[in-house]
Amino acid sequence: MAKTCILIGAPIDAGQQVAGCLMGPTAYRVAGLAQTLRELGHSVQDLGDVSMIPQTDAQCDNLAVHSLAEVVGWSKTLRSVTDTALNSGFPIIMGGDHSLALGSVAGAAKHAAAQGKPLFLLWLDAHSDFHTPLTTTSGNLHGTPVAYIAGRNGFDAFGPFPAVIPPENICLFGIRSVDPAEHAALLNHDIEINDMRVLDEHGIVKPLRDFLEKVEAAGGMLHVSLDVDFLDPSIAPAVGTTVPGGTTIREAHLVMELLHESGLVTSLDLVELNPFLDERGRTARLMVDLVASLMGRKVFDRPTRSFG
Repeated sequence: MAKTCILIGAPIDAGQQVAGCLMGPTAYRVAGLAQTLRELGHSVQDLGDVSMIPQTDAQCDNLAVHSLAEVVGWSKTLRSVTDTALNSGFPIIMGGDHSLALGSVAGAAKHAAAQGKPLFLLWLDAHSDFHTPLTTTSGNLHGTPVAYIAGRNGFDAFGPFPAVIPPENICLFGIRSVDPAEHAALLNHDIEINDMRVLDEHGIVKPLRDFLEKVEAAGGMLHVSLDVDFLDPSIAPAVGTTVPGGTTIREAHLVMELLHESGLVTSLDLVELNPFLDERGRTARLMVDLVASLMGRKVFDRPTRSFG
């Protein structure tokens, strides 16, 4: 089914300390994301890069946290623009580091609540991002969105999450780097964790289909947050947080194809692309190809699997 794809540039670099993610939205445009979507039959509206106003009154007791005012400003802007975009189409938030999800998922949650539907989250990432501003030792707020989304304490500067996503509606998929504090906190939350060991033992298909069946059964909306480091750094070097042992090109495309077949995805983040670290644009082009698979590109047409 053709969609109205709404491209939202989020040139946020403040959630981590490796400069370059602010160039991500431009790289997606240069790599042909809009043209690719149109070739698949979708219409495209590019809202350009959004801007934010730093929230200078934002405070945190953890002195390691940096750039709090900027990240809070981005979160408020992206919450509003994502919520609005969902009224008229399929938002694709082009980042930018993963702290943008503090805003994009909040906007999706606000919209889903207004529609009377549950929101589910598929987190495609090497990291669990389950720190809070009070537990992070690096001070990098791109490691905190899932904690905010799941309702953990410590996010006073951001305000209440508009509609906390129940932990059982969150799936961490492909993770392989979890700090001890995050690990301890995850043990107290019923989040579905499909780390790389699970995927190695059971394959990509069953864990993902099981989660998608939960979304379908609940009549839910699904936000997908795709981090470049979900991919193995040998095929996607343009990220400041490389962790060996990620998904292959074929595995990543299979994830996207299964998501397309489900027809459940309603919004998408593309995060942590750092063009300064890329090799002739290979990572940007791969990410665009993955979006194409999510949006319907196929080698052969096959009957769509029913999730009912």
